[in-house]
Amino acid sequence: MPNERHILLLPGSLRAGSSNETVLRTAAAVAAAAPGLRTTYYAGLAGLPHFNPDHDTDPLPEPVAGLRAAIEAADALLVCTPEYAGTLPGSFKNLLDWTVGGVEISDKPTGWINCAAPGRGQGAEATLRTVLGYTGVAVLDEACVRIPLERGAVGPDGLIADPLVRERIGGVLARLVAG
Repeated sequence: MPNERHILLLPGSLRAGSSNETVLRTAAAVAAAAPGLRTTYYAGLAGLPHFNPDHDTDPLPEPVAGLRAAIEAADALLVCTPEYAGTLPGSFKNLLDWTVGGVEISDKPTGWINCAAPGRGQGAEATLRTVLGYTGVAVLDEACVRIPLERGAVGPDGLIADPLVRERIGGVLARLVAG
């Protein structure tokens, strides 16, 4: 499709079936119903090596080259990450560290969905905003939202069934591709 827009979905959790994965998989389903919009779910978080500036040179480690290629191919980025010990999980911070030395992420429209329970997740959001500032992305404040996810909202297919939540997720996707 000539005017197709592509959003890379970046999960911050390694846990299978996490709330963050559920939000991003629902975002993929919402996008699939929108003409001219497609998503790619990044599944390589666990395979990234520990960041080492000595290895941030050509040739890059294969998993890092794959991450940067996925970022380069996307028109925008959508993050959904948990908070762990008041900040980002180490594995997701590691992913972001690998993007600092590349140019693929520069000026890329980026947003996030915080699906933590009310009163939680602010530490991850603050750290995410700080670290993304170092990567050079274009954080779109209107695409950074809180959508608390209750376990009962997840259907048997593993996706969020609530039409209002799906509409809010669709709004984030629309703001990202317009950004």
